Amino acid sequence: MKLNYFFLLFFCTSFSRINAQRVSSEYDGLVHKADSFYKIKQYKKSAVAYSKAFKTIGGKGTMTDRYNAACSWALAGYPDSAFFNLIRITSSAQRYSNHSHITVDNDLISLHNDKRWKPLIDSVKVNKERSEAKINWQLVKLLDSIHSEDQTCRKQIDKVEAEFGRESKEMNELVRIMRQKDSTNLIVVSSILDNQGWLGPDIVGVKGNEAIFLVVQHADLQTQEKYLPLMREAVNDGRAKGNSLALLEDRVAIRNGHKQIYGSQIGRDRLTGTHYVMALEDPDGVDKRRAKVGLGTLAEYVSKWNIKWDVVQYKKDLPELEAKLKAGH
Repeated sequence: MKLNYFFLLFFCTSFSRINAQRVSSEYDGLVHKADSFYKIKQYKKSAVAYSKAFKTIGGKGTMTDRYNAACSWALAGYPDSAFFNLIRITSSAQRYSNHSHITVDNDLISLHNDKRWKPLIDSVKVNKERSEAKINWQLVKLLDSIHSEDQTCRKQIDKVEAEFGRESKEMNELVRIMRQKDSTNLIVVSSILDNQGWLGPDIVGVKGNEAIFLVVQHADLQTQEKYLPLMREAVNDGRAKGNSLALLEDRVAIRNGHKQIYGSQIGRDRLTGTHYVMALEDPDGVDKRRAKVGLGTLAEYVSKWNIKWDVVQYKKDLPELEAKLKAGH
C-alpha cells in the first residue's frame, strides 16, 4: 500500500531534514505527477517520475517518497529499483522502521521471494527496536490523548457551522469546549516543555511530537512567543518539523500586526464571509519559501477555502490587507 504524503511513521528515529524540506517546486510537481500515475495504475511512469524528482535535489528524497517509489517499481516489475529505494531508507540516517506496515504491504508482495527481502525486513526490525528503545510510553499515551482532544472539536467546526450557523449557540458551545480543552492541554504541554524541552519523535512518537506543536499553535500569543525560540532550535536539531514551525512563525507575526512569510494564515471577512490570505511579505517569492520548509504551493493550500491565488491581483489588494491587519492591532 502506497503511503500518503501525510502518513506519519510512528517509530521514526528522527525527522530527517529532507523530510522537513520540500526544496523545490519542480520536485513537488514531479512527486504529484508520480502519485497521479500510481492512482491510475501506470506504475512505471509513476516510478520514473519519482526518479526524476530525486534527481532535482541531488539524489535525495523524503522517506515517504522513496517508499512510494519502491512500491511503484515493484508493481511495475523492477525489483532492483524497488530494493534500491527500500534499502536506501532502511540503511541511511532515515532508518525506516515501520515493520508492521512493510511486511503486509500488498504493493511489495512481488519482492517477498527475493533473497534480498529477509535481510531488508531484518534491518527494518532492528530499526524499530532501536527507535523504541528511547520511547517514553507514558508520555506517548498522554500526548496521543492530547492530540485527539486538540483535533476533535476542530474537526466538527465546519459541520456545526453548516448545520446551525456561525453565531449559533451550538457553535458557541463547541468553541467553549475547545477552549477549555486547549487550556487544560496547555498546562500539561507547558510543563513538558519547561522541564524536558521540545521532545522529538524518538521519545514521544510522531503523533506526540505533533501534539506539542498543535497545543502551542493554538495557545495565546505570549505562550507562542515563549516557545517559538525553543521550536526553532528543535527544527535545527531534527526534533520538530520545519513546515510546522512555518505555521507558528506566521501566526505570531500576524498576531503582532506584521505581515506573514508563508501565507498560512487565512482571514475571513465578517461582512461577506469570504476568506482571504492575510497580509503577506513578498507574494512573488512565497512558493519558494514554502517549498524550503516542506509546504506545498500557496494556490493548492488556499483552495481549501475556495480562494483562487492570483499573485498579480493580490499585490493590488495588499495595501488594503495591510490596513486591515493594522486596524486589528
